[in-house]
Amino acid sequence: MSVDDAPSRSLSRRLPGATVLQIVPALVDEPGARAAVNIASMLLRSGARAMVAGGPGMLVGQLQALGGEWVQFASTSVNPFKVRRNAHALTELIGGERIDIVHAYCGPAAASARTAVQETGAWLITSYGGAPATRRDMAALYQRALARGHRVIAESDYAADLILKRYDVSADRVVAVPRSIDTARFDPTAVSPERIAVLRHSWGIRPGWRVILVPGRISPAKGQMAVVDAVRILLNGGMRGVVFVIAGDNHGDAEYARAMAERVDAQGIGALVRRTGYCADMPAAYAIADFVLVPAAEPTTFDLIAAEAQAMGRPVIASATGAFPEIVLAPPRVPEEGRTGWLASLSDPIALARSIAAALALDGSTRHMIGVQARRHAELRFSPTRVAAAVLGLYTSLLEGER
Repeated sequence: MSVDDAPSRSLSRRLPGATVLQIVPALVDEPGARAAVNIASMLLRSGARAMVAGGPGMLVGQLQALGGEWVQFASTSVNPFKVRRNAHALTELIGGERIDIVHAYCGPAAASARTAVQETGAWLITSYGGAPATRRDMAALYQRALARGHRVIAESDYAADLILKRYDVSADRVVAVPRSIDTARFDPTAVSPERIAVLRHSWGIRPGWRVILVPGRISPAKGQMAVVDAVRILLNGGMRGVVFVIAGDNHGDAEYARAMAERVDAQGIGALVRRTGYCADMPAAYAIADFVLVPAAEPTTFDLIAAEAQAMGRPVIASATGAFPEIVLAPPRVPEEGRTGWLASLSDPIALARSIAAALALDGSTRHMIGVQARRHAELRFSPTRVAAAVLGLYTSLLEGER
């Protein structure tokens, strides 16, 4: 029996008065749980009942203070017996609490919820994080369950296309809703000059020098090696007074970090490339930067760094791969006045160097206007309120009878 064959029951036809259950791994400070709490807040303001099931965590108190309800629930095990047991528990919970919508954020929870909604007639929405796995194992099997909701939320149009190609899913069921970022924390007006001065001093940045920030874990997938090659090209072309700050730890790939350091030395650009390690104050780090460079070597379904940097009003130079053309706006996708950054092919260091040179050649007022546009774009696309509103729109469409 498929989700479309679920037995009917009397469901709410409007969001006010409806009961929505979100299932997250745990209410800890991570993107999925934060999104669930934000959505719960908007549900409550709309007159709906908001329940969140998951393991304990620091966000439980925040949820309850808003008026939401927490149900302790362990949903991450891939053990088939536990998944079936969870399905039975969810069936009872949905029936007992008259839950109209179940929103699952991980594969095992989606598998359990899919069985439960077949028994109860509730709607199922899933949040599909990342790209479909190419491997064939138990985790991939449960990932498939995420593609079987009445609505499937993908992180981007790029991610939605991957889901549609991987699974036999109707295109009208997969909806792109980006991840949210904390646009209040990542706000240029919220970072004091003292925080900026402390970080500039600790990084040894000279007065008057422009900064291009390259945040992210040091790894081949993040593409920092391409930055090294581009810096050498720019230096040969006469670039001066610019420092590239690579801010990220190398715990994932020490060998790659070592190879990158050796290439910096071999290219003779050590004075222009600064490795600072992990940065605890990323809003201040973005505030220091004139531009933020995200040289990902592999396609990604979403990128928090590119979104956060734009929220801080910083133009972004990113890879022209994956979801980046949706996150960073650049011609020809948008007119010049809508630009929030540049997109370049990372397979060509010369093309990357040209994009960096174009950014550095801007006058101050033009750069400022691009930064203003970047902030506006981030608020419209990635703010918690906007993202939660998009999800509530999906809830409403189901409650009003769109199957």
